[in-house]
Amino acid sequence: MSTEKLLEGKTVVVTGAGGGIGREIALMMAKAGANVVVNDIGASLSGEGHNTGPAQAVVETIKAAGGRAVASTDSVADAQSARDIVALAVEAFGRIDAVVNNAGILRDVLFHKMTEDDWDAVLKVHLYGAYYMSRAAAPHFREQASGSLVHMTSTSGLIGNLGQANYSAAKLGLTALSKSIALDLQKFNVRSNCIAPFAWSRMIDSIPVKTPEQQARVDKIKQMTPDKIAPLAVYLASDAAADVNAQVFAVRNNEIFLMSQPRPLRAIHRSEGWTPQSVAEHAMPALKASFVPLDRSADVFPWDPV
Repeated sequence: MSTEKLLEGKTVVVTGAGGGIGREIALMMAKAGANVVVNDIGASLSGEGHNTGPAQAVVETIKAAGGRAVASTDSVADAQSARDIVALAVEAFGRIDAVVNNAGILRDVLFHKMTEDDWDAVLKVHLYGAYYMSRAAAPHFREQASGSLVHMTSTSGLIGNLGQANYSAAKLGLTALSKSIALDLQKFNVRSNCIAPFAWSRMIDSIPVKTPEQQARVDKIKQMTPDKIAPLAVYLASDAAADVNAQVFAVRNNEIFLMSQPRPLRAIHRSEGWTPQSVAEHAMPALKASFVPLDRSADVFPWDPV
């Protein structure tokens, strides 16, 4: 089968597909032969409002190119709505083969100023939304003994960023959710992987620009267009990725990274056990050389995108 029709006969749901990364993934899924459910509630960046226009516009673009797609404006942040999105895929195309959990909002604020609503709103879309969508698809995947989940995580969670405790917690939680799904559903031939995308979209259009250095960083990010994320997402949804499971990737322009996952770095043993004082005098000095620095995503990826 040619790579152009890598997904022929498959049905894929892409959430948050009305613009940015989700839109590009939906378009490439359709180009690869998939039936696509374009899900987007058409909300603002912070999650307010509802607009059917963005999802429908992507559907029309896919159809104009000869593809097959339907629009969904249900919210992933509600369990029943998520089940309705999956039901729409099955009703429209007879099956569901992959879900791309891409929908997201931002409520960036320093931790000591964060409200309960800032926390709840972001967790509901990113983490609960990915759970609800994956859980709704799981019975179909199990019955047909196949399926792929692709979750959009972030280096804000994998590494860290300022003013994003809610977003970071959701995105790192999502990587653990993905691993758990991969473990629980591997016997049914179901795969679950994560992508941490670097791309200019409205999700990061809110980055503050107060200094020339910050402007230079934003200018670099603008080089990383959303369409660069789509090829890996399409691949992970396809049968070509049958042996790729429980992995975390990052995509930065023309670079693809396999990200590490937490494993022991260094151990220290004391046969008589530990006291607070011996921890201070022995354990911490021995372990300190391997401490993770208080760095941010930009510190770990300081070079210009290729």
